[in-house]
Amino acid sequence: MSVFISGASSGIGEACARSFAAAHQDLVLVARREVRLQELAQELRTQFGVKVHTFGLDVRDRAKIEALAAAHAEIFEGVDVLVNNAGLAKGRDVIQNGKPEDWDLMIDTNLKGLLYVTRVFLPSMIKKKRGHIVNIGSVAGQWVYQSGNVYCASKFGVKALSESLRYDLHGSGIRVTEVSPGMVKTEFSQVRFEGDQEKADAVYAGKTPLTAQDIADTVLWCVQRPAHVNIQEVVIFPTEQPSIHPTAFGVRPD
Repeated sequence: MSVFISGASSGIGEACARSFAAAHQDLVLVARREVRLQELAQELRTQFGVKVHTFGLDVRDRAKIEALAAAHAEIFEGVDVLVNNAGLAKGRDVIQNGKPEDWDLMIDTNLKGLLYVTRVFLPSMIKKKRGHIVNIGSVAGQWVYQSGNVYCASKFGVKALSESLRYDLHGSGIRVTEVSPGMVKTEFSQVRFEGDQEKADAVYAGKTPLTAQDIADTVLWCVQRPAHVNIQEVVIFPTEQPSIHPTAFGVRPD
């Protein structure tokens, strides 16, 4: 089995790469930060003896995705598991003060990037009559929260696409899972607050959030179920986060 993971240079994507490598699965890893990918790949090859291919890729670039798939057809056609992990939030403005460039970044990455990547793998999975697509969603795709607006909309879109894929792929043998985390301590908040470490740290202060490894363990468990079992959706909160609403519970969701 070969596993393709987007956004694999850090956070949940990196943790998924480590978990699948530990389970002796070969990997195809993509992210914008290619140097970090290469360092991770070398570590996993040495530690677990797996094959790891890496490509620098921004999932917003449909032409680049299609070109990679065509140039490396043997590698891409050998993928059995796709983990659509690349995604981000940008800003915490109310929508009337929002920055359209932030909206474009979130929609193009979280939604359109997922579509572009998924599309290149579907023909080979359908031909093989097997495959597993795991979309990393968010509790922000289940419930909205104040100033979540466009980020929530993009993750609601991931939920809708995951459900639609199950209908469209019915009878193909391909499974579709959405894993929706609550608060996870990764680089997520640093990106959202444009590198403001103080604001990012405040998100998790005094709390015990989920870790990227918690989510990776869940992804691996879903994939390792028997072929006739499809875990359609998993929603994961840390124990200290009873709800998505920050005003009611003093927490900020991922």
